[in-house]
Amino acid sequence: MPERPFYQPGASSVEGLPLMLQMFYNHPLVMLKPHWHAQVEVNFIVQGRVHYRMAEHEISLSAGEMCLFWGGLPHQMDDLSDDAIYAGAHLPLVHFFRLHLPADIRHRLMTGATLVTNATDQSDNDNFKRWNEYARSGDPARAEHAVNELLLRLERVRFEPYRLVPERVAGQGAGNAFDQQSSRNVGRMCDFIAENFLYDIDCVTIAAAADIHPKYAMSLFKKSTGMTLNEYVNLLRLSYAQALLMHEDANVLRVAMDSGFGSLSAFNKSFRKLAGMSPSDFRRAGGAR
Repeated sequence: MPERPFYQPGASSVEGLPLMLQMFYNHPLVMLKPHWHAQVEVNFIVQGRVHYRMAEHEISLSAGEMCLFWGGLPHQMDDLSDDAIYAGAHLPLVHFFRLHLPADIRHRLMTGATLVTNATDQSDNDNFKRWNEYARSGDPARAEHAVNELLLRLERVRFEPYRLVPERVAGQGAGNAFDQQSSRNVGRMCDFIAENFLYDIDCVTIAAAADIHPKYAMSLFKKSTGMTLNEYVNLLRLSYAQALLMHEDANVLRVAMDSGFGSLSAFNKSFRKLAGMSPSDFRRAGGAR
């Protein structure tokens, strides 16, 4: 029996392009190890079944189910049926904060929960296929239309049955509600960080991009995403570094510098904290067949 193909991050994949909204409709690939990326991910299972290992839970989905989760925590599709087909998108945070979702859902997703719904129908299959075609058409107007329709579809989740996995942990509170101006401010910060994370930026320059005070920027971002500004900047750098490490000639020191880290020690510390292994071990594991 031939070996299954497997997913491997690359410079043109979701890990290396944290600013880009990507859509897909294809056969998924098994992941040999967890990966992470700085987008919220939506997956709609068109056919077959898939199994995910998330940061702190596992979940199985079959045809007709749809899930939404934060990709910034390591996750892995470790099993799937031979006939599996899935569709979906990787949403940069700036698009995620355009969604009108209950504060509880947004907070739970950003802190590691997975939203699952089976309130879908044939129109979802048709729409995801069309959105993928529009997004890849090269026509900006069609691509924008696809994004807007997708966001409206995700907002519909709140009107239909859904579940959050895992169930709420005792003592875990709901997220704070944010007005439109707060969401716009978070969106401006996300935009600036995504465009400049490879450079030397800090909370002062990030706050200035949103025209707000640095202390308020730090507080707002933490309450809204569950991460500090510095953690989010590091996440984008680590996502980019993950893609670079998959090159056969990757040099860990060069990857650290090219990913915006000021030193190899800072890179190693941040990478190990997120991935549970050193960049060198991650690179070696990526070369395994």
